[in-house]
Amino acid sequence: MGGNENNNAAEAAKKVFVQRDYTHGTDCKYETTYPSQLEDVIARETFTDTVNKINELFGRSEELNCHNYTEGCLSCMTGYLLYFCIETKYAKEMKQISLFIQRQNDEIYHPRGVHIVEPMLRGLRCIELIIYPNPHKPV
Repeated sequence: MGGNENNNAAEAAKKVFVQRDYTHGTDCKYETTYPSQLEDVIARETFTDTVNKINELFGRSEELNCHNYTEGCLSCMTGYLLYFCIETKYAKEMKQISLFIQRQNDEIYHPRGVHIVEPMLRGLRCIELIIYPNPHKPV
């Protein structure tokens, strides 16, 4: 019987998708347009700040600099065995994004009945927000 309760709660939850913003090219950036489904749930400024920070973190992960070029050259020279010894800058940035989203969920979104799904789990196509009918911390 417990399974039916979980299914009913999952069915009642609403999903909101924040799409990628391709106005400045194919960089991983998400729209900051406030979804109407979040009215009276999350403040507009809070949502915008969260998406802007996610955009900033993705921007840092994709920037081209001396470190990235050196990492690429060294990995090529070692037959990509280098990646068994070090973690790439991109992987480190993805962990930072995951930690940021987890912190935002714990501190801001879960108490208001909203859960942000990591964009990496959706192939970086969108940011999914799940709105639960009764504010509680999702499992």
